Amino acid sequence: MADLPEKTITTILELMERLAKLINQAASTELSIFERFGETEATAAVLEQLPNIRERATSSYSRLSNLLLRISEFQPTAPPATLELLAQTIEQAEATADAGEATVREAKSDWNLL
Repeated sequence: MADLPEKTITTILELMERLAKLINQAASTELSIFERFGETEATAAVLEQLPNIRERATSSYSRLSNLLLRISEFQPTAPPATLELLAQTIEQAEATADAGEATVREAKSDWNLL
């Protein structure tokens, strides 16, 4: 693997774990709301938001995974443009995870699923 700081690798792996958990939480919350309350006018917005969260989290997870794999093939170092792309992807993934986790928490609270 091209030399990445250990902290960067740890950050990527932790983000991938957060995103995987977010995908699962969004899916289970969506199913719980649908099973308990059905698809109504009141649930329509949240039943639309949760799949969107899953899609964004899945996309972020895939980008991180693919970049880490590509960087691992570079020797001895990855090109600066690839490292910059990695930094941007990490930043975007963190924002996606933060926003998605907040939305899932809010949905659980709003629908008394805590």
